[in-house]
Amino acid sequence: MTQSPNLGIRIFLYSAGILLVVMAVVLFLQAFGILTNIPRLAIWALVLLAIGSGILAGMRSR
Repeated sequence: MTQSPNLGIRIFLYSAGILLVVMAVVLFLQAFGILTNIPRLAIWALVLLAIGSGILAGMRSR
């Protein structure tokens, strides 16, 4: 008898997961020199995009 987590926890987990994947890709590309000069504003935009995507994914899976 398993119970699915409530909506708040699901949204947080989706947001954290998407954020980790996006940041790992950015760091990976920086390590290989593909993204050499990425501004901080672009990184914050990626963080906000990942959080927004996680919220939408959590709401959609409800």
